[in-house]
Amino acid sequence: MKRTNLLLLAAVVVIAALPLILPLPGGLAEPFAGADAQAQTAITAANPDYQPWFTPLWEPPSGEIESLLFALQAALGAGLLGYYLGLRRGESQRRKSDADPARLDAQAVDARD
Repeated sequence: MKRTNLLLLAAVVVIAALPLILPLPGGLAEPFAGADAQAQTAITAANPDYQPWFTPLWEPPSGEIESLLFALQAALGAGLLGYYLGLRRGESQRRKSDADPARLDAQAVDARD
């Protein structure tokens, strides 16, 4: 492997391992809690009499299910975005090849052979 590739690989390993090695941030009981839970804790601490305006229609039975649904939503969004970008790139390449007369001449010569 090239030296650059090895350096990039080492950087990726360090970046991936760093959050696992570092101590838990700020002494939080649940360091990877979502922003919603942290906001609710801060609001309750600032104003103990606060009453929420509404409650969720359905709450997942566990945090794992909630994480799964979030991951599925992210995967679906990434898939749709990737499909759209690929479609646009293909259309752009097709238009570019249709407009390039040199390429059309080369294709005609290949077709005769």
